[in-house]
Amino acid sequence: MSQTTLRKIVIVGGTSAMAQHCARLWVQAAPAHLVLAVRNAAGAQTAAADLKVRSPGSTIEVIEIDFLDPQRIAAFAEQVSRSGVPDIVLIAHGSLPDQSTCQTDLNECRDALEVNGVSPVLFAEAFAGKMQLAGRGTLALIGSVAGDRGRKSNYAYGAAKGMVTRYAQGLQHRLDASKVKIVLIKPGPTATPMTAKLSSQGVAMASVEDVAQSIVTGIDAGKLVIYAPAKWAVIMMIIRHLPRFIFNKMNI
Repeated sequence: MSQTTLRKIVIVGGTSAMAQHCARLWVQAAPAHLVLAVRNAAGAQTAAADLKVRSPGSTIEVIEIDFLDPQRIAAFAEQVSRSGVPDIVLIAHGSLPDQSTCQTDLNECRDALEVNGVSPVLFAEAFAGKMQLAGRGTLALIGSVAGDRGRKSNYAYGAAKGMVTRYAQGLQHRLDASKVKIVLIKPGPTATPMTAKLSSQGVAMASVEDVAQSIVTGIDAGKLVIYAPAKWAVIMMIIRHLPRFIFNKMNI
């Protein structure tokens, strides 16, 4: 099968655990041309080799990029769209900052907001324009249930993910009349290296395999919002609507 007949899937943050499991599901379903955007190309080679072993018919391209450079992000979107816009773009990068550190170190706070909020929406904007001109494509952004309501335990991270939520909603509104799909993904706490500290503190975690399956199934089904696991849609609906005098008594 030639590269031109393969579904083109771009994954920004291609070495994250969640992204890797999504990539595995996609290439195991059918060979694809994967473009993994990463901060460190050398560090991504093991992940790329793993995907190639799982799907010899797939092509795996690794591109190193500065995730905070608007010009580089725009050039990356142009580069990978030159031979045709991607069928799917999954924006999956991020970090989990320590809230107490963000409260005392404004550099850490700024980094948390930029990495988890500003950077994902810049990638989204860069690809949304390409897809709109082509009249096709699916753009999926990984937000978080943390973005649904600010909580004292993680409001720096939650604020950044809230930005992703609002931006995705704006893109959905803008592109509603087109054939471009904007998908907002809101995982709950998931067992990945990024959340290892939370897991050690006894926080209940969903398996990354189950969350990835929910993401891939939801994207392929054309869902606009994906809570993963689905139970978080109900949990966050309750949390969003709790009266302030009750919410402020909760240690969350």
